Amino acid sequence: MDSSRDYYDVLGVARDADQRTIKRAFLKLARTLHPDVNKEPDAEERFKEVNEAYSVLSDERKRANYDQYGNPDGPGGFGSEYVDMSDIFGGGFGDIFDSFFGGGARGGRAARTRGRDMGIALRITLAEAASGCSKTIAYDRLSPCDDCNGTGVAEGGNERLCDRCGGSGRVTEVQRTIFGQMRSESTCPVCHGSGRVVDKPCDTCEGEGRTPAHETVKVDIPAGIHSGQSIRVEGRGEAGVRGDASGDLVVTVQILEDERFERQGDDLFAVVQVDAIDAMLGTSVELEGILEGDKVVVDIPAGCQYGQHVELEGLGMPRLGSSARGKLVAAVQVMVPTDLDNGQISALREIREQRVRDGINLTQEDAKEASGDEEGQRSDGGQQSKRPRPKAKRRGPFRGKRR
Repeated sequence: MDSSRDYYDVLGVARDADQRTIKRAFLKLARTLHPDVNKEPDAEERFKEVNEAYSVLSDERKRANYDQYGNPDGPGGFGSEYVDMSDIFGGGFGDIFDSFFGGGARGGRAARTRGRDMGIALRITLAEAASGCSKTIAYDRLSPCDDCNGTGVAEGGNERLCDRCGGSGRVTEVQRTIFGQMRSESTCPVCHGSGRVVDKPCDTCEGEGRTPAHETVKVDIPAGIHSGQSIRVEGRGEAGVRGDASGDLVVTVQILEDERFERQGDDLFAVVQVDAIDAMLGTSVELEGILEGDKVVVDIPAGCQYGQHVELEGLGMPRLGSSARGKLVAAVQVMVPTDLDNGQISALREIREQRVRDGINLTQEDAKEASGDEEGQRSDGGQQSKRPRPKAKRRGPFRGKRR
């Protein structure tokens, strides 16, 4: 929408309008602009504009930011605890209005009056999954109509059994053919399968008892949850027709990749870089754990090799529904120093030469020199086999540990 357009002007309401007034104005405009109803070339664009205005003014946080700063997101956004899942026109109110216009008390699907479940994918960080968190989710749904309290009946009106089908929602027709009488059953054209009719329907919801709405719901994420697991919020899915039961909101958690830790079950893997000299002599490395305030000390044993794992029990991910935790596995990555001065390099050369003289950690040529053999001759006069040394395979830090 053009940034110069005022959301209140788009909906035709005053700046101090209450939520019921804003919703009524939105529904009135949306009914006339929905592409299924309005075939004007600019109807879809105007429908998007109305949706955008309503998504802001129907959300208390966005509306307060818009009134104060002229921007729904405000100067610093909402923070990680607030997640807007609404999708204007594409997959959001578009789908909801398709259901509103094509279903409910007027469409062929009216026999199913209970509200459907709704699904939302919520992304959280690994740290949030470890500690548990609460998220306020803004989303769009068909909610009970405010003006008729979800009954679909206007003041002074009544709901009664359909005279045509007797409340069954189905009608049977008999036709005479050359083969005899043929019976066929179909949805009742009067009540559209609901079995009941309203003599004075609500003007706001047109007798359906529900209207499109932009709402928020707080979802508590338990500590230790795994990616792909779901949380069900009862009654916060699609509202039922004329007071029938609402569906549930199913929130499926997706955990984002973490820069420091790799999760495998309830265990955490982290790469710890250690200077080669520290790896030879042994050292301790301190890490920030996955939980706030966690201080993890990894003791690197003397002679530690590249890819060696150091396991720390009880410092991994919390186990869902338990006070226990998995383990933290530190994969050691030995780093060769590149900033040695001449004196340090000379000292290392002396150590290497001493090891050669002692016959420790020798190369093939050094071994021949240390043993006194010449040209590979063995003491029994035979020729020594000159087989190349096999190359050691370097293992990745997490190789062989995946579950």
